[in-house]
Amino acid sequence: MGELLTAVTSDVQQLFRQEAALAKAEVREEAAKAGKAAGMYGGAGFAGSMVALFASLAAVFGLANVMDAGWAALIVTGVWTVVGAVLFVKGRARMRQVSPKPERTVETLKEDAQWARHPTE
Repeated sequence: MGELLTAVTSDVQQLFRQEAALAKAEVREEAAKAGKAAGMYGGAGFAGSMVALFASLAAVFGLANVMDAGWAALIVTGVWTVVGAVLFVKGRARMRQVSPKPERTVETLKEDAQWARHPTE
């Protein structure tokens, strides 16, 4: 009886270690997704500001040759507004794919709990 109890205890300990390892792996995977999405937000902001600065100046000066400089600046601003909006929407879509809950771990824990309640089924 003692050996059986020791074996069951050992198996339960091993099961919990495996569950913890699975949870860590899932959290790490989701953190990587979140990091990539955050990087896209940061990249969009930095690229947008640099592009807006230099390309806008070049475009405004180029358009100012064929129209009033104020209208040229307004057109260029509108173009960069659209670019920024597209990058924001793409980054937000990526961020929504991130799941903070370790799905597989929760599922296997439910299975383990059910097995613990009815080990012979």
